[in-house]
Amino acid sequence: MQCSHQCARASLRRRRNPTVLCRLYSSFSIAQSAGDPSAHHLLANPSAVSTRDHLLRALTQLFATNDATADSQTYAALFHLCARHQCPGQGLALHRHLLCKTAGEVPDDVFLNNHIVNMYAKCGYMDRAHKLFDEMRCRNHVTWSVLISGYAQWGRGEECFELFADMLVENAANEFVVVSVLSSCRSSDRSRGEQVHALTLKVAIDSSVYVGNSLISMYSKSRAGGFGEVHRNEARRVFDSMEYRNSITWNSMIAGVQFGDMEGEAVYLFIKMRQSGIEFDRTTIVAVISAVCASAGQDATGGPGLECCRQFHCLAIKSSFILEVEVATALMKAYSDIRGEVADCYKLFKEHGSRGDVIFWTSMIKALSDHDPEESFTLFRGLLREGMRPDRYTFSSILKACAGLVSEKHALMVHSMVAKSGLDHDTALSNALIHAYARCGCLALSEHVFDLMGSYDLVSWNSMLKAYALHGRGKEALNLFSQMKVLPDSATFVALLSACSHTGLVEDGIGLFKSMSEKYGIHPQLDHYACMVDILGRAGRVGDAWELIEGMPMQPDSIVWSALLASCRKHGIKELADMAAGKLRELHPDRSLGYVQISNMHCLGGRFDDAVLIRKEMEGARVRKEPGLSWVQVGKQIHEFASGGRWHPHIKKIYAELDSFIRKLKELGYVPETRLALHDLEEEHREEELYYHSEKLALVFAVMNGGRTNDTIKIIKNIRICVDCHNFMKLSSELLQKEIVLRDSNRFHHFCAKVCSCDDYW
Repeated sequence: MQCSHQCARASLRRRRNPTVLCRLYSSFSIAQSAGDPSAHHLLANPSAVSTRDHLLRALTQLFATNDATADSQTYAALFHLCARHQCPGQGLALHRHLLCKTAGEVPDDVFLNNHIVNMYAKCGYMDRAHKLFDEMRCRNHVTWSVLISGYAQWGRGEECFELFADMLVENAANEFVVVSVLSSCRSSDRSRGEQVHALTLKVAIDSSVYVGNSLISMYSKSRAGGFGEVHRNEARRVFDSMEYRNSITWNSMIAGVQFGDMEGEAVYLFIKMRQSGIEFDRTTIVAVISAVCASAGQDATGGPGLECCRQFHCLAIKSSFILEVEVATALMKAYSDIRGEVADCYKLFKEHGSRGDVIFWTSMIKALSDHDPEESFTLFRGLLREGMRPDRYTFSSILKACAGLVSEKHALMVHSMVAKSGLDHDTALSNALIHAYARCGCLALSEHVFDLMGSYDLVSWNSMLKAYALHGRGKEALNLFSQMKVLPDSATFVALLSACSHTGLVEDGIGLFKSMSEKYGIHPQLDHYACMVDILGRAGRVGDAWELIEGMPMQPDSIVWSALLASCRKHGIKELADMAAGKLRELHPDRSLGYVQISNMHCLGGRFDDAVLIRKEMEGARVRKEPGLSWVQVGKQIHEFASGGRWHPHIKKIYAELDSFIRKLKELGYVPETRLALHDLEEEHREEELYYHSEKLALVFAVMNGGRTNDTIKIIKNIRICVDCHNFMKLSSELLQKEIVLRDSNRFHHFCAKVCSCDDYW
């Protein structure tokens, strides 16, 4: 212990010596006297060269001249700069140079050795740092602090905690060491953080603002073992007990709120912070916006969360923090998550795009991925043109956009970039690729990615199950489920029940539904009940579906009622259909689904007067039917068609080609299904109304522009395909002698040789 105190006093004396850094640059004078022009330019224009360059030149001169005047203080300063500028190679060479001077012996200078340990620790060479630490004959508090903070910095919490325990045998804990240990406890098990907290109370350093801030941060971010609420309460107790709080204290507390879905608390803390006279900064604005976004984003309507974001947007403009990229990024994410306010996001992006980093660009790409996949991909190309390197989050966001495009070509391009970036074994990206390929109609590519994955998580299995469900491959989904190596969750059963629904596997679906709670302890939610209603209703067991709804432990939502209504329409059960349609109109009076389904049901039953009354009621409520839209890719361009297609620039040519195409289909047996057309039209006009559905126009346009080749024609439709278009596509696949893939709002239909993959069960 006496040695430690003497070393500590020696270290303090050396730190007060103002000549330490002067010795560092002594080599520049040697270089200048030797006539080195680059060194001369450096001394004449010091602002033209970075400090890192200074370091490299100083080391070059030291190694070349073997300057005997360089003492331990000069070496310590050089090691300090190696650590500061992350130069492990130069630091290692300097250490070897020093050992040559000392004949391989570790110097007894604790001040110098601390700088060497610090250099290795800051550069991530923890094994070398610990080896030197073990060889040191004399250590002080700084030695322990440097090594402990190194382990904490590199996420090695277990070694950090064990070293801290060893330190307590020889030295008392101080606030700087405790802060480092607490930072490593955030990602480790909760008991370590609680033990350190108890120690701070015992040695009376809990009053330190730095320790308090670290405790708040540790408790706020710790979610291990399901103790999230307990830890949030502990964080608040630490916060309330602190006599002095700085901006970091408030920022840590506000940031911790977002982990508890308590956006109101974040705003309250911000107000209290301002009332306490503490100035907010960039970190405060980002934290409170993120906290509001984390909870309010669960509400599709935005609610008060959207208003809060707008107020903080105004505050950011007023305080000029809006010029900070981090603040603009947080606002973009908030607007996107809360209510999909893409226009506000895009405005922020245009204002900051030139200063934005890859995180900023990725946020905009993600915001557009659902609403405008094409524009999202355009931004991705812009990111590449700006010379930025996409990371795993960028790739994940753009793959989400690829899932909304017609063709798999974009997903293939991104896949190749992922492989070139060395991220092809990243599990999260592989999961995104499975989803993207499946949504683009390439189930085989989804299977290929899944088969090549080195490791699977729960999302991997669920993604592949959803892919099978989307393509109506129920038996494959059940087979994959039997091979799962992890416990299923709620989403697993939604995918499985959906797969059973699309393929008529009624008994399998019933068995899975029962096993959720009986075998896996998962209580069915609204999505599971909606799938079961669909499974039973499609199979004609509408009475069983109604009994299931009556026994639900929660109120049915619109998805449950729409599943029942579709089943009633399919099997002609009018009374239940009227009731389900009424429930839909109560829940969503501004949506057309309930009106349209009942109107179609009346038309199918020949009750055209009743259908007209429903349509008039719909007009009186100012509810408009969602227009049928279809998209098809021709060359590098995606073309959109609405029913009627009157706004397309080539509509006259399309109509002419469609007439010729239909004549050929009629020779193969095509008979237009006119029962759903308006009853007050002549039969000929009813057929014309059916002919101009958007998916028919998209198909004919693809055929006109090279679609007669062997390539599969792929079409996306925003609503469910009608019976007439389904028959049309089956016969078209026979006429064209090729596969037609159509994705509607429910699933994929693969048409080939007059047969659909759904077996007419959709």
